[in-house]
Order: sequence, then C-alpha cells, then structure tokens
Amino acid sequence: MTEGDMPPDAAEPAEMRLNQLAPAAGGGAAPLPPAGKDFASSPAQKKAAAKAIEERLEPDTSKAGNRAAESTGTAATEFGPGDGEGWLTGQALKTAKGTWSRQLTTLMNRLGSEKAALRATGTLFQNTDTGVGSAVRNSSVLDSF
Repeated sequence: MTEGDMPPDAAEPAEMRLNQLAPAAGGGAAPLPPAGKDFASSPAQKKAAAKAIEERLEPDTSKAGNRAAESTGTAATEFGPGDGEGWLTGQALKTAKGTWSRQLTTLMNRLGSEKAALRATGTLFQNTDTGVGSAVRNSSVLDSF
C-alpha cells in the first residue's frame, strides 16, 4: 500500500516509515530512567521482606482464599441440583471455585518461592564469592614458586 492509497490521517511521517533511515537525532526506544538510590536492598531489607511474606502475606492470603472458597462452595450447593434439576449457575460456581483454588495454590507457591529466594540471596552471594576465591587460589601460577 502506498501513501496515496491511505486516507490522509493514516499517513505516517517519513521518520516512521520502515523504508527510511532513522532520524538524524537517533531513534528507537526511550532511554531508561536513572536507577534510584533504593535500587538494591540490603540483607536486612531482604530478611524483613521474607519475614513480612511469612508472617503477613502468606497467612492473610490463605485465609482470604479459604473464605472465598467456602462461600463459593456454599453458593454452588444452593444453586446445585438439590431438587433434581439445579441451575447452570451452580455448575459455573463450582468451576469458578476450582479455578480460584488453582490460582490460590499458584500464588501461595510463588510467595513461598519469593520468601526462599530472599533468604537465600545472601548465602548465594557469599558461596559464589568463596567459590570464585578458592578457584582463583587453586589455579595461581605463584604456587609453583
């Protein structure tokens, strides 16, 4: 399709056409904003975050999920085939409860993984440093003197 075939408001400026070079001032993605002072966190902050996940997020998420599952289960039973017929809503609520349960399990697993990762970060860095240090030490040419 050529520019003449397109409606006037659909024509792109020359800088945006694929068959043109990038504008003289450059192009592409916008530059990333500078990283703030809080980009990295200290071991104490990681420990506090892991503690918050363990003491607040996991229990509160589990309680909320169980409460939602109970009330959805009750509603599904009420709309279910108790009289031999039931409503389609009962089956839909049962399906929604199953989906919710799987999503809750996924979220709880993710919280547990994040907590474990926060706790393991310091150990990982320390072990990596020790491993690199011993590997460098073992292969030193100065050992032969």
